Amino acid sequence: MNTQAQYATAKPTGSKFKIVAGVAAVVIVIGAIAADTKVVKIGSAHDVREQGFQPESYGAQEFPKVQADVEKRAVDAVTLATAVLADKKAAGEKYGVATTTGPVLPVSLTGTFGDRKANLNEFKVDGMPDGITVRVQTGPAVNGTDLRDATGTIQFGQFTNQIEYQDAGSAINNEMKKATLGSLDPEKLTGKTATVVGVFKLINPKNWLITPVKVDVK
Repeated sequence: MNTQAQYATAKPTGSKFKIVAGVAAVVIVIGAIAADTKVVKIGSAHDVREQGFQPESYGAQEFPKVQADVEKRAVDAVTLATAVLADKKAAGEKYGVATTTGPVLPVSLTGTFGDRKANLNEFKVDGMPDGITVRVQTGPAVNGTDLRDATGTIQFGQFTNQIEYQDAGSAINNEMKKATLGSLDPEKLTGKTATVVGVFKLINPKNWLITPVKVDVK
């Protein structure tokens, strides 16, 4: 009789131990989860990374840097034309930023907008050597990655994959369109004088396709 009473008293003690052990295990798990959780402030740099690549934000952030760099290094068009005709390779090394398809050169041109075709306008520059054709991308479509590649500071390794790298170029072009071409009517540029600062890829020394960073119409 006494033995049964003792057994009855001891049994609940084991149940209580299991309950306490279970609670302790839950506390440990919750603690581990909390320790592995990082608080990210909305809008912070880490928040942007967590969300993935944001082309629009990237373009708004990077285009002003590209614009400032190109304006600072821009070479007078006549001076640059003389140099590239004399020695394409030397001119590219002196004035440009190397890419796998040719150097991107910064240039400043003052002249007159000519005929328009598709998304381009011819541009006549006084004093340019004979035989050089200059065209300016005036939109609405702006193609290529010359702006992305113009400074040499934006590299493929900064992005997750080739798609993001291409999107970065498009994003900078789109921001340029808003900041530089947004107030212009490309259909009404023919015959107007302007100063254009921009870049072009040196492939054919006699054929320049300028992607502008700044356009001042007189």
